[in-house]
Formats: sequence, structure tokens, C-alpha cells
Amino acid sequence: MFAGHFGLAAAVKAVEPKVPLWALMVSTQLLDIAFVPLLLTGVETLEPIGDGGYGANIIHADYTHSLVGALLLSLIAGFIAWRVWDRRSAVVIGSLSFSHWLLDLVVHRSDMPILPGNYGDFPLLGLRLWELPAVSAAAEIVLVLCGAVLYFIAVMKRSRGQASPSNRVNPGVSSLKQAYLAGTLMSVLLVLSFVSDYFGIG
Repeated sequence: MFAGHFGLAAAVKAVEPKVPLWALMVSTQLLDIAFVPLLLTGVETLEPIGDGGYGANIIHADYTHSLVGALLLSLIAGFIAWRVWDRRSAVVIGSLSFSHWLLDLVVHRSDMPILPGNYGDFPLLGLRLWELPAVSAAAEIVLVLCGAVLYFIAVMKRSRGQASPSNRVNPGVSSLKQAYLAGTLMSVLLVLSFVSDYFGIG
């Protein structure tokens, strides 16, 4: 669901233009960003199933991807956004950070604990969509394409609004071309992120 998280960030950017795109992208991957150092130190681990590949891992991310851990990381992200920008940005960033856990809940096998470190040994969560790779890939493609289309439409609409005669700022044709280029580039990058995720490139 790596690319799907980015697709959601692009979709949110389409309706929340004031929040920087980089902040949306980081927040949607915050849980995985926190996972990396714990993976490198062996605190959290990946367990390939068979030959591995797309969705073919049991992910022992008992801290970063626990329900309470994800809520805590999301609250921290929201607090930082509130201090840097404003309350609305805090809600957007915090919600988008927690959306990572919600999307992972759909695709993960039952490997997501409720409490950090699986304290209390409660049942592990996960709706196991990765066990149906074609369905999981289709759902992720929908997220990616929706994000790409919404982002593309939004940047073109904002650019046309700036170029209107009633607006003091008149960037003209060059601005429309830049918006078209930005929308196209985002779309290509989102699709490539899915291809890389699906085929395990990189």
C-alpha cells in the first residue's frame, strides 16, 4: 500500500492547497518512516512469505503500526503542524498520518497489534486483503489514479483562476503550462511508485 498512501496525499492536496505537498507526503508515510530505524535495529522485522513480493510479508511492526502507537505518532504530527502552521493544518496532518494505519488495516495480514509491543497479547488486527493480490493491487491503483486525477484537476483549476482577467496576478499561458507539467509529473510519479511497489523495484 506504499503508493496508495501517496495517492491519498495527492487527493488531500487537491482540496487543501494551503498545506505543503511535502508535509502531506511525509505525514501519509510517517508510520513507515518511523518503522525504518526500528527495522534496521531489529526492533521491528519483516517476515517474507514464500518468495516475498507484493504484499507477501508478515510485518512485525509492533510499535509503529500498533493502534495506540499510530494514534500517538499522528497526535505528535498534528501538534507539530499546529505549531508550524495552524489548527486546520494540524487536523489535516494528524488525520492523514492516521490514515496510514487505516489503509494498512485493510491490506495487512493479522499482524497489527492494538497496544505497542503487543502488550497484553490482544488479538492482532488485519483484514488480509494482501492475500488477494489482484484485488489489493486494484484497490491501490484506484487510490493512485484518484489522487493523480484530483491533483491534476486542482492545479489546473487554480492556475486558470490566477490567469483570469479579474485577477491582479496574471501568469498567462506559461503558468498554465507549468501547472500542466506539475500535474502530469505528479501523475507519473504516483503510477511509478505503484509499479515499483508491485514489482519490488528498488
